[in-house]
Amino acid sequence: MKTIYIQIQLSTLINYRRLFLFNQASSDPERLIYFNRKLFLLLVISLLTCFNSVEAQQDAQYTQYMYNTISVNPAYAGSRGVFSGLLLHRSQWVGLDGAPTTQTLSFNTPLDSEGTLGLGVSVINDEIGPSEEQNLFVDFSYTINTSANTKLSFGLKAGGNILNVDFSKTPTLEPGDPLFEQNIDRRFSPNFGVGLYWHSNDWYVGLSVPNFLETDHYDDNGANSDTFLAQERVNYYLIGGYVFDLSPSLKLKPAFLTKYVSGAPLQVDLSANLLINEKLTLGAAYRWSAALSAMAGFQITDGIMIGYAYDFETTRLRRFNSGSHEVFLRVDLFSNASGVYSPRFF
Repeated sequence: MKTIYIQIQLSTLINYRRLFLFNQASSDPERLIYFNRKLFLLLVISLLTCFNSVEAQQDAQYTQYMYNTISVNPAYAGSRGVFSGLLLHRSQWVGLDGAPTTQTLSFNTPLDSEGTLGLGVSVINDEIGPSEEQNLFVDFSYTINTSANTKLSFGLKAGGNILNVDFSKTPTLEPGDPLFEQNIDRRFSPNFGVGLYWHSNDWYVGLSVPNFLETDHYDDNGANSDTFLAQERVNYYLIGGYVFDLSPSLKLKPAFLTKYVSGAPLQVDLSANLLINEKLTLGAAYRWSAALSAMAGFQITDGIMIGYAYDFETTRLRRFNSGSHEVFLRVDLFSNASGVYSPRFF
């Protein structure tokens, strides 16, 4: 999630002062209620932008990351041995104006019968407050056998993102405030990333950097060419998981995702899913110092799976929203040439 924060931080502080002084001077109860709501909304947007800027130079956030690995690690491309497509929607902090929403469409497939080469494509739309960003990346992978049962994949990701920021969506006491007139309009930033993915049929470990290039956006519309508007920073991912066969009809898969970006707190996601009769998946997750999650999935057919996750915020922000929702649909296309006829847990 890219965040526009230097400019908004200054403008929101100015508006806080304006609203506070006007509010204190008013004796009209209805006006007091209106401006208290206005002040609260500005505070929320500040939280979503200023404070989120400390940790929001991170990419889009997922609770069901174990089904969406291609978005963070290009070496995953083709590792399932079949053509695999994913459609995902996430609404974060429902009920909070300007809260993040994310849509992801991706697919990956092996390019040869041996599974040596893989191809993936990811399209992500990410929105928060006044900002909207579209990402399009193509992934290539090369896989070698490290033993009879394990494989090591090397991945390369290339593409870019388009950033739009409409400051008119930011509440301000004075329409036409010049602090809110320096929009970002379709700024394109190319990028590339790399990844490693080591796995067997029972476990996996991955290390990746999806975006190597750091980009600073400045206002180039007029006299304020040195005004800093936004920044995009490098994200580092470490992922892993293991499948335990508890019985012929029950499997347990613990997994983790660690995400780091300079200037932001380390994000650690821990999860555990139970697979019952190769059909029903039930699980729980914990995002360190941030959220608790419940997950459920159902394998409709061997090639079609649906999933849902609900996040309950554990921070003070929980008082201002009703949680986060995430749904996905995964479609696998099996073929005789692939030699794969049943879904894999990861």
